[in-house]
Formats: sequence, structure tokens, C-alpha cells
Amino acid sequence: MGLFFPDEREQYTGLRKSGFPRYREVLEGSWKDFLRVGFITLLFYVPLAAGVAFAVLSRSLLVAILSGVVGGAVAGVGYSCLVDLIMRRLRDDKGDWWTVWKRALRQNWRDALLPGALQNTYLAVIVFGGALVLWGAAKVTPMTLVLIALSTLIVIALFTVWWPQIVIFTQSTVIRLKNSLLFIIKYFWKTMLSALLQLIWWALAFLLLPWTAFLVPVLGIWYILFLSLHIVYPDLDEALKIEDEIAEKYPGRVNND
Repeated sequence: MGLFFPDEREQYTGLRKSGFPRYREVLEGSWKDFLRVGFITLLFYVPLAAGVAFAVLSRSLLVAILSGVVGGAVAGVGYSCLVDLIMRRLRDDKGDWWTVWKRALRQNWRDALLPGALQNTYLAVIVFGGALVLWGAAKVTPMTLVLIALSTLIVIALFTVWWPQIVIFTQSTVIRLKNSLLFIIKYFWKTMLSALLQLIWWALAFLLLPWTAFLVPVLGIWYILFLSLHIVYPDLDEALKIEDEIAEKYPGRVNND
């Protein structure tokens, strides 16, 4: 299918592709960079993973919440750098991955702390509860599971739109939240598709442990993030004028910032 290797039969036309050809084009050209930065991102998740694992073993919800807040803030910093790289590749920025990562770390770390803490505290509580259910220490009704799945879907959709704003714009948290909600309303089905794929991906990864742990160093969190952002990027660019804003602020540097 040519997912990781170039198809030399195709000729460059100067026009940006769309759909699956665009997905393949970006992935073929950048998967090595995604893999490198994805591995670095995993290192930022070590405190969170260790804290949640301890919370599950000790069956302490308080530890899970504290791990989500502290470890999640640290993880958010690394996550923002991965989002930054993927967003750049989606707009055809070919900058060196290491230079891009260092710049993203320097520019985004403060703004990444809050969403990292919020997103990963929610994740920590969900994993903690899921572990108790699997071990038979807690019981939930089918309706409760449905409500948890729907709420998780909404949270994922919200942060799918929130993170790109952090790495692109200098805005207040209120503006980012407002933009995210309006985007979800306007592009509801595509945003939900992006969020649903992430939900299924991580649900399977959790349910199939420990076998899925072997895939973490390879796919980590970069692939599903790339896929989800690929789905919504054209609409993000249309709604938030991403490339227009960059072109105006940095003339001639949209693809090489």
C-alpha cells in the first residue's frame, strides 16, 4: 500500500493532496521523525505511568488524582512537542525534527501544563476505575459504561482541538476552550470520528495488556495522534486560519518555520 515507502510512479504536481493520498504522503515523509519524537514523548509519561500504576496497586483514588495532576502536567509538556511536530508536517514544514522539538519545548511548556494536568487526571481516573472493574473490585452497570464512554469521547474531542491551538497561537485558556467548543459544534461528525478512533485505540491498548505494551516503543502515542489530527487538520485550518496567520506573521516561512 505504500504507507512507509514512496511510490515513485506518482509525480509531484505542486498541489497539496487530500484524503488517503495526503495521509500516505505525510506519513511516508515523516514517520521516522514521528517515531523519534514519539519515543521522547513517552519519557515525559514515565512519572504519570508510575503514579497511576502505584495508585492501581494500592487502590488509592487520591494517588491516581495526584499522579494525574503532577505527572499529567509533565506529560503534557512532552505531548505538546509531538503535537507541534505533527502540525508542522501537516502544513508541509520540513524543519529538522530536533530543532523543531527544542523550539516547541521552549515555547509551549508553560501553556501545556494546565491541559496536560486536566487531560491526564481524567485519564488516570478512568484507568484506575477500569483496573478495579477488570479485577472485580468494582462493578458498573452497562448504562454507566455508556455514560463513561460518551463523556470520554467528548473529552478527547475537546483536547483534540485544544492542543493544536497551544502550539500555534498565543491565546487565553478561555479563548481556546471557546474555539474548541465552537469547532466541535460546527464540525461535529468529523471531530467525533477523530475522537472515536482515539477512544477505540486506547481502549484496545488497555484491554489487551500486556501484549500491547510491546507496541508502545514503536507506535507509542504518535500514530493515533497523527491519524486524528490528519482527519481534522483541513477543517482546523479553515476555521482557525492557521496557515494564513503564520504566513502573515512570518512571510515566506509557512513551510519552513
